[in-house]
Amino acid sequence: MENARKTSANRLALIVVTTLFFMWGFITCMNDILIPYLKKVFELNYFRAMLVQFAFFGAYFIGSLTYFIVSATKGDPVLRLGYKKGIIAGLLVSGSALIIFWPAAALHSYELFLSALFILGLGFTLLQITANPYVAILGPDETASSRLNLAQGYNSLGTTIAPIIGGYLIFHYFAKYGQPLLNSAGNQIFTDDGAQMTAFAVQAPYMIFAAMFFVLALIVYKTNLPRVTEGEEVEFSAGALRYRNLVFGMIAIFMYVGAEVSIGSIMINYIKQQLNTGEMLAKSYLAFYWGGAMIGRFLGAISMGSTSQSMQKTLKMIGTAFGVFMLIYLIVYIESGFTFALSQVYPFAGFLILNLIAFRIGRSLPHRTLFLFALMNIVLLTTALYTGGLVSMWCIVAIGLFNSIMWSNIFTLAIRDLGKHTSQGSSLLVMMILGGAIIPLIQGAVADAVSVHMSFFVPIFSYIYLAFYGKEGYKPRKWNLKKL
Repeated sequence: MENARKTSANRLALIVVTTLFFMWGFITCMNDILIPYLKKVFELNYFRAMLVQFAFFGAYFIGSLTYFIVSATKGDPVLRLGYKKGIIAGLLVSGSALIIFWPAAALHSYELFLSALFILGLGFTLLQITANPYVAILGPDETASSRLNLAQGYNSLGTTIAPIIGGYLIFHYFAKYGQPLLNSAGNQIFTDDGAQMTAFAVQAPYMIFAAMFFVLALIVYKTNLPRVTEGEEVEFSAGALRYRNLVFGMIAIFMYVGAEVSIGSIMINYIKQQLNTGEMLAKSYLAFYWGGAMIGRFLGAISMGSTSQSMQKTLKMIGTAFGVFMLIYLIVYIESGFTFALSQVYPFAGFLILNLIAFRIGRSLPHRTLFLFALMNIVLLTTALYTGGLVSMWCIVAIGLFNSIMWSNIFTLAIRDLGKHTSQGSSLLVMMILGGAIIPLIQGAVADAVSVHMSFFVPIFSYIYLAFYGKEGYKPRKWNLKKL
């Protein structure tokens, strides 16, 4: 009876926390919509436009570094306060940051947008530090990757819907009202009605998101989440750094997030060039990039839920893959005004079959699957660099499928056997989300200097390291260092 109650409580906690994954996935992917929008409105080059990601993901580094210093000198805050209070704090900070988007749009201030994104990143830092390890430890270690992949699957549902909903709101209003005029001095201006409607296109959705975060904070406060830090000793040290798999995992998180964010951030402009089309169509293909990550994460939840390779499990993965694929297509088809033909996404179905084969070869092992998926992305990027048009575009879009399980697998491999250092290790991993600030800037600089197409050689280096981590770097080993 006691085990049944514990299982029920864990299941409820997982449902509540998974909702958070959906919300921060949605908001994070809205940056991919903001970048081309702000690039037009403020007449930015690619490097300056990528400051959106620099401000947002740079906050992860500052916030996580602060957390690590506090945990090393004052004791781990999560062990003291519990995961629940950490999650609530993250939601309140995030909701407050979203409110700042209203004056940023009203005042037409790029700097205020960047400030709001920085504060939002701090809120998401708290959520990442608390929610990821909480999901991982809500059950047996051997199925931790499965639970985190499931939660990340709903995170990807948010990133899939965001380009469609957010892109429609922002680009629709920009196209209708945001065309600039020239004043007497020859400078571009917006008409009063145009500026107001263009601002409202940003203000309205972000105010709704802010309200949702505050409501979620109330729900978490009212929910009885299991406390999983009972009996853990609060230690004043940086002991997590003694674990080899964590240190190498920190670099892996940096590389993975940097590559994923960089590719997603520049994709709309890239697709516009390759297909000679506009933002409205380009954002539909971006939805398949993030949708591919969602499909792969749901498949990862099934594949890594057990080590069995039964036919029933394989059929369940196939059904899930093509069921979610058709759901994504249906959403895009309706949003496009029933003009986005199924034949336009046939290549994606082929890559989906390849993804299923890679899962099968991975044999439910997190490190092996990570290694294979990293190799696949190296092949896809290399092919994209030597081709063009639809072939190159689909190779880039398909990377989402193989990015899918990387975060979950790296995270669970990196915190394996950390024990009382788990939340401290989590803060170090979240710190390395800094890659989402640095690598997009590098790719943006290359795009300005050479071309958007050739800039895709930058993330290849990320996947080379990830292949190493999946092959060798993940192996748990405690370094014999003097006490940190």
